[in-house]
Amino acid sequence: MNRKYLSDIKGKVPWWCKIIIKMILSRIPLRYRIWSRIGFFKHGHMKQPRYAYDVFKHHYDGISSHVNLKNYTVLELGPGDSLFTAIVAKAFGARKCYLVDTSSYATFDLEAYRKMAKFVSEKTMLTLDIENTKTLDELLSLCNTHYGTNGLETLRALPDRSVDFVFSQAVLEHVRKQDFLETLKQIRRIIKDDGICSHSIDMKDHLGGNLNNLRFPEKIWESNFFVRSGFYTNRIRRNKMLELIKQAGFNPEIVRLTHWSKLPISRKNLSNEFKCLSDEELMTSEFDVILHPA
Repeated sequence: MNRKYLSDIKGKVPWWCKIIIKMILSRIPLRYRIWSRIGFFKHGHMKQPRYAYDVFKHHYDGISSHVNLKNYTVLELGPGDSLFTAIVAKAFGARKCYLVDTSSYATFDLEAYRKMAKFVSEKTMLTLDIENTKTLDELLSLCNTHYGTNGLETLRALPDRSVDFVFSQAVLEHVRKQDFLETLKQIRRIIKDDGICSHSIDMKDHLGGNLNNLRFPEKIWESNFFVRSGFYTNRIRRNKMLELIKQAGFNPEIVRLTHWSKLPISRKNLSNEFKCLSDEELMTSEFDVILHPA
Protein backbone atom coordinates (compact mmCIF):
# COMPACT_ATOMS: atom_id res chain seq x y z
CA MET A 1 0.00 0.00 0.00
CA ASN A 2 1.29 3.50 -0.86
CA ARG A 3 2.67 5.03 2.35
CA LYS A 4 1.40 8.53 1.57
CA TYR A 5 -2.07 7.15 0.86
CA LEU A 6 -1.95 5.19 4.12
CA SER A 7 -0.82 8.29 5.99
CA ASP A 8 -3.69 10.31 4.52
CA ILE A 9 -6.17 7.64 5.61
CA LYS A 10 -4.73 7.49 9.14
CA GLY A 11 -4.92 11.27 9.40
CA LYS A 12 -8.67 11.17 8.83
CA VAL A 13 -9.44 8.39 11.32
CA PRO A 14 -10.95 9.67 14.62
CA TRP A 15 -8.88 9.07 17.76
CA TRP A 16 -11.40 6.65 19.27
CA CYS A 17 -11.47 4.64 16.07
CA LYS A 18 -7.66 4.40 16.10
CA ILE A 19 -7.86 2.92 19.59
CA ILE A 20 -10.35 0.27 18.49
CA ILE A 21 -8.36 -0.57 15.35
CA LYS A 22 -5.09 -0.88 17.27
CA MET A 23 -6.71 -3.00 19.95
CA ILE A 24 -7.83 -5.43 17.26
CA LEU A 25 -4.65 -5.40 15.17
CA SER A 26 -2.35 -5.77 18.18
CA ARG A 27 -3.97 -9.15 18.89
CA ILE A 28 -3.14 -10.51 15.43
CA PRO A 29 0.01 -12.65 15.79
CA LEU A 30 2.26 -10.91 13.26
CA ARG A 31 5.87 -9.96 13.87
CA TYR A 32 6.59 -6.29 14.53
CA ARG A 33 8.66 -5.91 11.36
CA ILE A 34 5.66 -6.91 9.25
CA TRP A 35 3.46 -4.29 10.94
CA SER A 36 6.20 -1.70 10.48
CA ARG A 37 6.57 -2.56 6.79
CA ILE A 38 2.90 -1.86 6.12
CA GLY A 39 2.87 1.31 8.20
CA PHE A 40 1.34 0.24 11.52
CA PHE A 41 2.90 0.32 15.02
CA LYS A 42 6.04 2.10 13.85
CA HIS A 43 8.44 3.24 16.55
CA GLY A 44 9.43 6.67 15.28
CA HIS A 45 11.29 7.59 12.10
CA MET A 46 14.70 6.17 12.90
CA LYS A 47 14.86 4.21 9.62
CA GLN A 48 15.36 7.53 7.84
CA PRO A 49 19.11 8.39 7.72
CA ARG A 50 18.67 12.17 7.89
CA TYR A 51 16.24 11.91 10.80
CA ALA A 52 18.50 9.57 12.79
CA TYR A 53 21.50 11.81 12.14
CA ASP A 54 19.61 14.98 13.08
CA VAL A 55 18.27 13.42 16.29
CA PHE A 56 21.73 12.48 17.52
CA LYS A 57 23.22 15.83 16.51
CA HIS A 58 20.37 17.69 18.22
CA HIS A 59 21.09 16.01 21.55
CA TYR A 60 24.87 16.08 21.12
CA ASP A 61 24.91 19.79 20.28
CA GLY A 62 22.48 20.51 23.11
CA ILE A 63 24.85 19.19 25.77
CA SER A 64 28.12 20.37 24.20
CA SER A 65 28.10 23.59 26.22
CA HIS A 66 27.69 21.63 29.46
CA VAL A 67 30.29 18.88 29.05
CA ASN A 68 33.26 18.18 26.83
CA LEU A 69 32.81 14.63 25.57
CA LYS A 70 35.98 12.82 24.54
CA ASN A 71 36.31 9.10 23.93
CA TYR A 72 32.92 8.76 25.59
CA THR A 73 30.29 6.07 26.11
CA VAL A 74 26.74 6.89 24.98
CA LEU A 75 23.41 5.19 25.63
CA GLU A 76 20.27 5.70 23.60
CA LEU A 77 17.03 4.75 25.28
CA GLY A 78 14.53 3.43 22.73
CA PRO A 79 16.36 3.36 19.37
CA GLY A 80 13.22 1.98 17.71
CA ASP A 81 13.21 0.83 14.11
CA SER A 82 16.95 1.04 13.43
CA LEU A 83 20.34 1.00 15.11
CA PHE A 84 21.63 3.89 13.02
CA THR A 85 22.79 5.61 16.20
CA ALA A 86 25.66 3.11 16.36
CA ILE A 87 27.07 4.57 13.13
CA VAL A 88 26.33 8.20 13.97
CA ALA A 89 27.78 7.95 17.49
CA LYS A 90 31.01 6.49 16.14
CA ALA A 91 31.26 9.41 13.71
CA PHE A 92 30.85 11.77 16.67
CA GLY A 93 33.70 10.21 18.61
CA ALA A 94 31.94 7.67 20.83
CA ARG A 95 34.15 4.89 22.16
CA LYS A 96 31.23 2.64 23.06
CA CYS A 97 27.50 2.71 22.46
CA TYR A 98 24.58 1.05 24.25
CA LEU A 99 21.19 0.87 22.54
CA VAL A 100 18.42 -0.19 24.92
CA ASP A 101 14.87 -1.08 23.93
CA THR A 102 11.97 -3.17 25.23
CA SER A 103 12.07 -5.63 22.33
CA SER A 104 13.89 -6.24 19.06
CA TYR A 105 12.32 -3.63 16.79
CA ALA A 106 15.35 -2.65 14.71
CA THR A 107 15.71 -3.59 11.06
CA PHE A 108 18.27 -6.26 10.15
CA ASP A 109 18.51 -4.97 6.56
CA LEU A 110 22.24 -4.35 6.05
CA GLU A 111 21.57 -2.27 2.96
CA ALA A 112 19.79 0.26 5.16
CA TYR A 113 22.90 0.52 7.35
CA ARG A 114 25.14 0.92 4.30
CA LYS A 115 22.99 3.85 3.20
CA MET A 116 23.27 5.30 6.69
CA ALA A 117 27.07 4.92 6.64
CA LYS A 118 27.21 6.70 3.29
CA PHE A 119 25.03 9.52 4.60
CA VAL A 120 27.22 9.93 7.69
CA SER A 121 30.35 9.88 5.54
CA GLU A 122 28.99 12.72 3.42
CA LYS A 123 28.13 14.71 6.55
CA THR A 124 31.23 14.11 8.66
CA MET A 125 33.90 12.85 6.25
CA LEU A 126 34.28 9.77 8.46
CA THR A 127 34.35 6.64 6.31
CA LEU A 128 33.04 3.50 7.94
CA ASP A 129 33.73 0.50 5.72
CA ILE A 130 30.83 -1.91 6.19
CA GLU A 131 30.55 -3.14 2.62
CA ASN A 132 31.81 -6.60 3.55
CA THR A 133 29.79 -6.84 6.74
CA LYS A 134 27.56 -9.90 6.56
CA THR A 135 25.46 -9.60 9.71
CA LEU A 136 24.08 -6.92 11.98
CA ASP A 137 26.12 -8.36 14.84
CA GLU A 138 29.31 -7.80 12.81
CA LEU A 139 28.31 -4.20 12.16
CA LEU A 140 27.56 -3.58 15.85
CA SER A 141 30.90 -5.10 16.82
CA LEU A 142 32.65 -2.79 14.35
CA CYS A 143 30.98 0.18 16.07
CA ASN A 144 31.57 -1.27 19.57
CA THR A 145 27.81 -1.17 20.13
CA HIS A 146 25.69 -3.36 22.39
CA TYR A 147 21.99 -3.77 21.60
CA GLY A 148 19.81 -4.81 24.54
CA THR A 149 16.12 -5.61 24.12
CA ASN A 150 14.88 -6.30 27.64
CA GLY A 151 14.21 -2.72 28.67
CA LEU A 152 14.61 -2.21 32.39
CA GLU A 153 16.37 -5.55 32.82
CA THR A 154 18.96 -4.50 30.24
CA LEU A 155 19.59 -1.28 32.15
CA ARG A 156 19.95 -3.20 35.41
CA ALA A 157 22.69 -5.34 33.85
CA LEU A 158 24.90 -2.38 32.88
CA PRO A 159 27.85 -1.47 35.16
CA ASP A 160 27.68 1.41 37.64
CA ARG A 161 28.98 4.76 36.37
CA SER A 162 29.86 3.37 32.96
CA VAL A 163 28.12 5.88 30.66
CA ASP A 164 28.93 9.52 29.90
CA PHE A 165 25.92 10.54 27.84
CA VAL A 166 22.32 9.26 27.75
CA PHE A 167 19.67 10.50 25.33
CA SER A 168 16.21 9.66 24.06
CA GLN A 169 13.82 11.04 21.47
CA ALA A 170 10.10 10.88 22.31
CA VAL A 171 10.67 7.77 24.44
CA LEU A 172 10.25 8.67 28.12
CA GLU A 173 6.52 9.22 27.66
CA HIS A 174 6.22 5.57 26.53
CA VAL A 175 7.94 4.05 29.57
CA ARG A 176 5.22 2.33 31.55
CA LYS A 177 4.15 4.44 34.49
CA GLN A 178 4.93 1.76 37.06
CA ASP A 179 8.49 1.48 35.66
CA PHE A 180 9.21 5.16 35.13
CA LEU A 181 10.96 6.02 38.40
CA GLU A 182 12.97 2.80 38.43
CA THR A 183 14.09 3.45 34.85
CA LEU A 184 15.37 6.87 35.86
CA LYS A 185 17.08 5.43 38.93
CA GLN A 186 18.88 2.86 36.79
CA ILE A 187 20.01 5.59 34.41
CA ARG A 188 21.31 7.55 37.39
CA ARG A 189 23.19 4.47 38.59
CA ILE A 190 24.93 3.83 35.28
CA ILE A 191 25.77 7.43 34.39
CA LYS A 192 29.01 8.94 35.63
CA ASP A 193 28.84 11.72 38.18
CA ASP A 194 30.10 14.17 35.55
CA GLY A 195 27.87 12.69 32.82
CA ILE A 196 24.75 14.18 31.29
CA CYS A 197 21.36 13.19 29.85
CA SER A 198 19.30 14.81 27.12
CA HIS A 199 15.67 13.87 26.52
CA SER A 200 13.01 15.14 24.13
CA ILE A 201 9.54 14.41 25.50
CA ASP A 202 6.27 14.52 23.58
CA MET A 203 3.26 15.12 25.84
CA LYS A 204 0.67 14.65 23.08
CA ASP A 205 -1.59 11.60 22.97
CA HIS A 206 0.05 9.81 19.96
CA LEU A 207 -3.46 9.23 18.64
CA GLY A 208 -3.60 12.44 16.63
CA GLY A 209 -1.61 15.02 18.56
CA ASN A 210 -4.22 15.94 21.15
CA LEU A 211 -4.88 14.98 24.80
CA ASN A 212 -7.52 12.32 24.24
CA ASN A 213 -5.48 9.87 26.32
CA LEU A 214 -6.41 11.94 29.39
CA ARG A 215 -10.07 11.00 29.02
CA PHE A 216 -9.57 7.56 30.57
CA PRO A 217 -9.48 6.64 34.28
CA GLU A 218 -6.17 5.30 35.57
CA LYS A 219 -7.42 1.74 36.12
CA ILE A 220 -8.46 1.47 32.47
CA TRP A 221 -5.51 3.23 30.85
CA GLU A 222 -2.90 1.37 32.92
CA SER A 223 -4.54 -2.02 32.46
CA ASN A 224 -2.43 -4.62 30.65
CA PHE A 225 -5.02 -4.73 27.89
CA PHE A 226 -4.60 -1.03 27.08
CA VAL A 227 -0.83 -1.01 27.64
CA ARG A 228 -0.34 -3.79 25.08
CA SER A 229 -2.55 -2.27 22.39
CA GLY A 230 0.05 -0.11 20.63
CA PHE A 231 -0.99 3.41 21.67
CA TYR A 232 0.25 3.61 25.26
CA THR A 233 1.77 6.70 26.84
CA ASN A 234 2.27 6.99 30.59
CA ARG A 235 0.41 10.34 30.82
CA ILE A 236 2.86 11.67 33.40
CA ARG A 237 2.53 15.42 33.06
CA ARG A 238 5.47 17.80 32.97
CA ASN A 239 5.64 18.88 36.62
CA LYS A 240 5.18 15.34 37.94
CA MET A 241 7.83 14.10 35.52
CA LEU A 242 10.28 16.72 36.76
CA GLU A 243 9.49 15.69 40.34
CA LEU A 244 10.28 12.05 39.56
CA ILE A 245 13.48 13.06 37.77
CA LYS A 246 14.64 14.85 40.93
CA GLN A 247 13.62 11.88 43.06
CA ALA A 248 15.84 9.66 40.92
CA GLY A 249 18.87 11.82 41.64
CA PHE A 250 19.01 14.36 38.80
CA ASN A 251 18.79 18.11 38.53
CA PRO A 252 16.59 18.79 35.48
CA GLU A 253 17.00 21.82 33.22
CA ILE A 254 14.28 22.51 30.65
CA VAL A 255 15.92 23.88 27.50
CA ARG A 256 12.92 23.90 25.16
CA LEU A 257 9.21 24.15 25.92
CA THR A 258 6.28 24.32 23.49
CA HIS A 259 2.58 24.83 24.22
CA TRP A 260 -0.72 24.64 22.45
CA SER A 261 -2.23 28.10 21.95
CA LYS A 262 -5.30 26.92 23.83
CA LEU A 263 -6.35 23.81 25.74
CA PRO A 264 -6.87 21.14 23.04
CA ILE A 265 -9.59 19.32 24.96
CA SER A 266 -12.54 20.44 27.08
CA ARG A 267 -11.93 20.03 30.81
CA LYS A 268 -15.27 18.27 31.19
CA ASN A 269 -13.88 15.43 29.04
CA LEU A 270 -10.83 14.87 31.24
CA SER A 271 -10.62 12.03 33.70
CA ASN A 272 -10.88 13.26 37.30
CA GLU A 273 -7.17 12.91 38.07
CA PHE A 274 -6.33 15.50 35.40
CA LYS A 275 -9.09 18.05 35.98
CA CYS A 276 -7.17 19.65 38.85
CA LEU A 277 -4.14 20.47 36.69
CA SER A 278 -3.59 24.02 35.52
CA ASP A 279 -4.21 25.07 31.94
CA GLU A 280 -0.53 25.99 31.67
CA GLU A 281 0.60 22.46 32.50
CA LEU A 282 -2.03 20.75 30.37
CA MET A 283 -1.11 22.96 27.43
CA THR A 284 2.51 21.73 27.41
CA SER A 285 2.86 19.76 24.18
CA GLU A 286 6.62 19.05 24.10
CA PHE A 287 9.75 19.82 26.04
CA ASP A 288 13.45 19.09 25.99
CA VAL A 289 15.23 18.56 29.28
CA ILE A 290 18.87 18.11 30.24
CA LEU A 291 19.56 16.06 33.36
CA HIS A 292 22.61 16.72 35.52
CA PRO A 293 23.48 14.08 38.15
CA ALA A 294 22.83 15.58 41.58
